[in-house]
Formats: sequence, structure tokens, C-alpha cells
Amino acid sequence: MIRESSHGFFRGENCPVTNEEGRFVMSDREGESLGRIMAGVLRHFPEKFGLEMDFNGWVDMNAFCESVKKKRRQMHWLRPRHLRAITTIDEKGRYETKGDMVRATYAHSVDIELDLPTDDIPDILYYPCNDDAVSILERDGILPGDRRHVHLSRTLEGSWEAGRVREDVPRIFEVDSVRAIADGYTFWRAGVRVVLVEQVPPEYLSIIDGNNEGIQSLIAAEEE
Repeated sequence: MIRESSHGFFRGENCPVTNEEGRFVMSDREGESLGRIMAGVLRHFPEKFGLEMDFNGWVDMNAFCESVKKKRRQMHWLRPRHLRAITTIDEKGRYETKGDMVRATYAHSVDIELDLPTDDIPDILYYPCNDDAVSILERDGILPGDRRHVHLSRTLEGSWEAGRVREDVPRIFEVDSVRAIADGYTFWRAGVRVVLVEQVPPEYLSIIDGNNEGIQSLIAAEEE
């Protein structure tokens, strides 16, 4: 369950910082349901809930809560603090709040203008794919598809985990962000693990050769 202590929101019975039991905020089921709604509304279809999104992707939290309560009667309990709770406990940093506003930090299909930070970009970024896509990416580069931006991982381990969603042994490309930035491409930090870019031309890509065991060795070296 999700609770709140004097240190802030946390998941579980006791605050990991203060060891307080804390005040009940949401059950895990309620948090998962709200998280799915936030992902849909803030990334893809604010208009389905009659919400206005500004050009940076921000939505008013009070309006969000009122709209959701009208469409989901069982969520009559929803308040802005519940949105702040989901934002705080999300380890990937998929959402952020500012004042009375909330937004998703990445994975948008709606047309927005990013104002995310562009500093602290790793020299090498990573992108997973399957065997069939390797030759296509080597020829055409990485394009965003149905999203507004290409999503890259800050670490090899993060890319491996993302690729394992669809492939038992994904192939991993390295992206030379140093050269790309020098050539005028902009990369944005989104959340904790993700870096966004409009596209990655093939000249900045190189495939990591190796099987499951080889990739795991590289991941272990990365963590040292």
C-alpha cells in the first residue's frame, strides 16, 4: 500500500527513512489503477477526459481529479495528493508535479514542446531491438514510430531490461551521443532512466556483439 510519513510518500508499511507507519493514502490496487489513468491521459489522450494540456504537457491536477471522478465513480476519493504520491514513489520518474500541475516526462504520442533538461547526458546511450530490426536500424537509424521521440536508456542494464519485455535475448545498440550532440542533435533527460531525442541517424549507432552471457558480463562491468 501507499502511505505518507513526515518524510513524504512511500510504498509499504513503514517509512524507509523515519520508520513511521505513516498515514494511509491508497491501496496497491488503487495506485495501479490511478497510474494507468495517468499514463493514458498525460501521454496520449487528455481530450478523452475533457482536459486541457499546455504546450509543455502540463495538466491542472484539480481538473484532472474532477474529470476522473466523473468518469470513474469508484474513484470518488481522488485528490491532487494522490497524484503527488504516484509521482513520488515512481522509481522511473515517469511523472512530475509543479505547483498545481502534473505531467508525464516521456512516452508522449500527443504533440508537446519539451522543456526538459539537456545536461548530464551520458557519452554512450543504449537502444534494444530484435534480430530482424538490426539491419533496418543500421540502414535507417532509429525513428520514433508512434511516439514523439526516440527513447534511449542511460545504462546498458536499463536497455537490456527494456528489451527483455519483448525478446528473451535482445540486441543492443550503442548510441554515440557525444558526436551526435557535437553535430547539433538535442538530447533531453526524462525521468530517471530515459533520454529522449527526435531521431538517431545510423552513423551514431554501433551494435554490441555478444550473447546473453556476454551482455551480462558487460552489465556487471558497468556496475563496478
